[in-house]
Amino acid sequence: MRALAQHRETTVAGNILVVDDTPANLRLLSGMLVEQGYKVRSAPNGKFALMGAKAAPPDLILLDINMPDMNGYQVCEQLKADPNTRDIPVIFISALDQTEDKIKAFTLGGVDYITKPFQIEEVLARVSTHLALHALQRQLEATNQELRAMNVELTASNADLDAFAHTVAHDLKSPLSIIVGFSSLLENRFADMEPDSIAENLQRITHTGYKMRDIIESLLLLAQVRQMNTIEMAALNMDAIVNDALARFTAQIEKTQAEIIFPDIWPVAAGYAPWIEEVWANYIGNALKYGGDTEAGIAPRVELGASLLDTSTENLRAKIQNPNAIIFFVRDNGPGLSPEEQAQIFTPFKRFHREKAEGHGLGLSIVQRIVEKLGGQVGVENVGDGEGCVFWFTLNNFTKERA
Repeated sequence: MRALAQHRETTVAGNILVVDDTPANLRLLSGMLVEQGYKVRSAPNGKFALMGAKAAPPDLILLDINMPDMNGYQVCEQLKADPNTRDIPVIFISALDQTEDKIKAFTLGGVDYITKPFQIEEVLARVSTHLALHALQRQLEATNQELRAMNVELTASNADLDAFAHTVAHDLKSPLSIIVGFSSLLENRFADMEPDSIAENLQRITHTGYKMRDIIESLLLLAQVRQMNTIEMAALNMDAIVNDALARFTAQIEKTQAEIIFPDIWPVAAGYAPWIEEVWANYIGNALKYGGDTEAGIAPRVELGASLLDTSTENLRAKIQNPNAIIFFVRDNGPGLSPEEQAQIFTPFKRFHREKAEGHGLGLSIVQRIVEKLGGQVGVENVGDGEGCVFWFTLNNFTKERA
């Protein structure tokens, strides 16, 4: 009794499934385990054991070998073949005491082997040990999962730091040098300069300052998307969001005589309006930069639209994971992108057609970060050889999400 009392003090609580076709053995094993504070279920044969283990996986199984219809080896083999039950520790309890019997039990995945007739203290000690080991294993797996998640987060944070360092070292340094250069020129030669020359230099300073402001705002947005863990999703007034995004490009649209096409009615998606405006602004700005052909006198043509997944092309349906997604897109009439360029287009600081347009290289990577944070996907497709691109992103259908 003293041994049992001492054992009770070190018991690791657990749910145990006892499998034996002999009622007396079931009663004995179940009774002594219940007395020690364990939750116990019993199964009189292999079929019921498998049903019980799959319905509510126990923390440990005590398994007899010699049973009719399905023996313990077969039960263990099926348990280990099922991803939902394969990690449950199995202790065989059997009257078979030959070495080959024990080897077979361990080969099939058993963690221990107790020979009948058994000693109660031995059974309890081994049950306690393997429950403790199983608990430690689950803790280790949970810790490893947390570490993997932290590693992913750390990798993303390092990428943000690299983006910040790259921007400061390259994209901010150059315009800052321009501002300093023109400011120094004005400071040293202001008295000798013509008013038109002064105004021109001031315009260059102002234009470069705006460029630096845009770069800094992009970095701040990138950091905001990373830091916000909880986002209040709401039904989006996409018509208003698109019009606000287009308003940023009024001068550019007038200058290039760009044709803008968009639908009268938008499907209702769930998202965060300030971020989605940034997505549209980046896609529209990209289409205006690379659309059309200035030398050939072809103005940019920018088509905005949306469709439900079930009405989209087969190519997109194969790529999009959410069956309730709404696909939003911007189509341009530019030269298109090669497969290699398409694979890298959302990578920070990747720029294409450098001779045609400038950019600080964060825009499309911000689009990807925003959309993925909102549970969607991004992508780009060539319309045809030299016929432009379709940049797309998905959001959850607000009606489906509420349902």
